[in-house]
Amino acid sequence: MYDKVSPNLNFVEREKKTEKFWEDNHIFQKSIDERKEGEVYTFYDGPPTANGKPHIGHVLTRVIKDMIPRYRTMKGYKVLRKAGWDTHGLPVELEVEKKLGLDGKEQIEEYGLEPFIKQCKESVWKYKGMWEDFSGTVGFWADMDDPYVTYDNNFIESEWWALKQIWEKGLLYKGHKIVPYCPRCGTPLSSHEVAQGYKDVKERSATAKFIVKGEENTYFLAWTTTPWTLPSNVALCVNPVETYVKIKVGDEKFILAEALVEANFPDTEYEVVEKYVGTDLEYKEYEPLFNFVTPDKKAYYVTCDSYVTLTDGTGIVHIAPAFGEDDANVGRKYDLPFVQLVDGKGEMTKETPWAGTFCKDVDKEILVNLEERGQLFNAPKFEHSYPFCWRCDTPLIYYARDTWFIKMTDVKDDLIKNNNTVNWIPKTIGEGRFGAWLENVQDWGISRNRYWGTPLNIWECECGHRHAIGSIEELKSMSDNCPDEIELHRPFIDAVTIKCPE
Repeated sequence: MYDKVSPNLNFVEREKKTEKFWEDNHIFQKSIDERKEGEVYTFYDGPPTANGKPHIGHVLTRVIKDMIPRYRTMKGYKVLRKAGWDTHGLPVELEVEKKLGLDGKEQIEEYGLEPFIKQCKESVWKYKGMWEDFSGTVGFWADMDDPYVTYDNNFIESEWWALKQIWEKGLLYKGHKIVPYCPRCGTPLSSHEVAQGYKDVKERSATAKFIVKGEENTYFLAWTTTPWTLPSNVALCVNPVETYVKIKVGDEKFILAEALVEANFPDTEYEVVEKYVGTDLEYKEYEPLFNFVTPDKKAYYVTCDSYVTLTDGTGIVHIAPAFGEDDANVGRKYDLPFVQLVDGKGEMTKETPWAGTFCKDVDKEILVNLEERGQLFNAPKFEHSYPFCWRCDTPLIYYARDTWFIKMTDVKDDLIKNNNTVNWIPKTIGEGRFGAWLENVQDWGISRNRYWGTPLNIWECECGHRHAIGSIEELKSMSDNCPDEIELHRPFIDAVTIKCPE
């Protein structure tokens, strides 16, 4: 039998009474104190950023996260629940930029790094009270009086300790790699961040006519979805085992994959003049599409790589090692020159006629330029999913940068093995989405070219030696100019030097 619930019951009032009872009687603390001898159960909870307001989505996550520690507490475990605040990163910087009327890294540096950092430190607590009230309202229990704060020295020091362990295992390295890069924020993004910002967009692609050296009216046809990278072209690439043909159409001859002739020349009469296997074309030279720079190494010839597919385009791709991982791999394989006619702001460089213009905005002008010179075969529109910065909504570019990485690929087998021991609910997440991500895991780019964050704990000497610092104590023991009360943020940490062990 059940008691009838009064239709006049005020649930909000009842919740408030319960919340007050818990607070007045220290029920949360008692749930820990009464289990002092119990087995410890640890629950890791990603902390919120207090410079943004809580919203309805946070209700669900906080309630679900609260259920597990409560359940374990009822089972007799000692469950310490330490609240935390995520206080670092670009979301904070962007909020401060907006407040100060700044736009980008140059203006931040003109404003001054030290006052900017001070503003960041203050900004992170903007909605702290609102978060605490919200957490209490939804019945979320956590130690709010002694939280961990990611900008605190002791938290940064714990990150330094972890990074030093990774360094000593040979898993932390600096690499010149192609990374997803936000030109507005001036920093690379991790693969996790990139996944948050894809949009479907319609853009113009380009099939360019590359003049075959020494052959009249003969062209390689190469298709690209990024016309803005064409000024930085240094090579072409074909699949080594696929069949290619030279066809004659009117007075012109074109080289492309045999399987893609019909797609590129529909309803067109043509004559097959020659047939090749991809390797037959290797090292065959062509005239540069643009003459903005003179490369310091041999360039403008055909390379071979199996990454080239015949699913679309022409079966020939243009290679710009500064703007694509596959391009960079081919560049290393053939020792191609490195040409990067886009700067760190995502703007075309002074060597080009489009200096100062955002690279993706010059697509149309490049197409017009090629058309006027008779080197544009066509420029079909295509729709694809393109990554945008999840913070500022700027289109990302794939861009060669010096970036610090954790070598996740070296521990891939351990990651998969450990994942298989996790009791995933539902199982499809662990076996599907997360499991597939681990199977294809990439090295994790951890460094950001910004200001308000944990400074990387690597000191580099002019001699080339690098040393990883694992604690404030170690830093002071190796430094002659480290203040007693060191602030582990830029610009303060930038001034601290250490004696090189070498």
